[in-house]
Amino acid sequence: MDWFATRLLSWFDVAGRKDLPWQQDITPYRVWVSEIMLQQTQVTTVIGYYQRFMDRFPDVGSLARAGLDDVLHHWTGLGYYARARNLHKAAQRIVDEHGGEFPLALEALEDLPGIGRSTAGAISAIAHRRRAAILDGNVKRVLCRFHAVSGYPGTTSVARTLWEKAEAHTPEARVGDYTQAIMDLGATVCTRRSPGCDVCPVAERCEAYAAGTTENYPERKPARTKPERHARFFVATLARGAVLLEQQPLDGLWGGLWNPPQRAGDTEPEAFIAEMGWAADDVARVHIAPAFRHTFTHFHLHIEPVYIQLAREPRLVADDAHQRWLVPEEWQGGNERLGLSKPAVRLLASLADDFTLQTN
Repeated sequence: MDWFATRLLSWFDVAGRKDLPWQQDITPYRVWVSEIMLQQTQVTTVIGYYQRFMDRFPDVGSLARAGLDDVLHHWTGLGYYARARNLHKAAQRIVDEHGGEFPLALEALEDLPGIGRSTAGAISAIAHRRRAAILDGNVKRVLCRFHAVSGYPGTTSVARTLWEKAEAHTPEARVGDYTQAIMDLGATVCTRRSPGCDVCPVAERCEAYAAGTTENYPERKPARTKPERHARFFVATLARGAVLLEQQPLDGLWGGLWNPPQRAGDTEPEAFIAEMGWAADDVARVHIAPAFRHTFTHFHLHIEPVYIQLAREPRLVADDAHQRWLVPEEWQGGNERLGLSKPAVRLLASLADDFTLQTN
């Protein structure tokens, strides 16, 4: 076992975290769900979601049998919803193609939706105790600093170098502990800001630490100005409190989630009312609220809410599977268990405050 792995394991035995929910009753399923949730999401945020998800979907079979709406409901607020859709698809394939058992081969794991090389390595190392390297965000940061690897890790050449380093350090023995240890080091000691180099078990051979340049690694993605887009969300309500929600296409933004109907930013209320087939005297009140911004990875979306109160119940849209009237008890987490986008949660909450959006 090389020096790096030996020091890391000794540190983990004494100082590493061992009480996280996914470190208990380890199974491939539990490791897999945690790895997917932890992608671009902090541990403190994930813990509650993970526990609720496991309560509802305790094994891969229950996840495979669940409806997508139910899965997305339990993901609401975590963001990057493609992760949840891929979890659902992969669970169904594990049941249909592998008899409900996670495959042992890395290639078979990587063939499942949403499972890349690093996630497959984590499942294999932690749950199957088979030697496999990982390279998540925390590990990239540790290795970039320890070896002073220049360049943005998202580029092919830098990623190839980091995978070579990760493979070289991964031991045959205690590979599961090592995998958790290197992730834990990045999450708790070798942090993005103010790393704890004074307590780092591998600092004495860390090239960035020796040069006093830890803040330079890993190099950030070259900055680009995000485009600005605009949309109007039409929040239509009935006297009985029901609100109109629309399911988003699976291959679009918020795929499979439910929103108030979203239209182009220049769509006038009269045009939306006409689209819905409502008469002018069906409408009791129209209120256009100030816009707020929702940021995606690649652009900013400015959302202008348009609240429409209807004086009478119009033509029902229950015959349209992607458009439904729901009363508050349903969209507030009742039996419907719909997955809502973050802006939808915010807009629906504003109904209780007479169309006043919270500013925080």
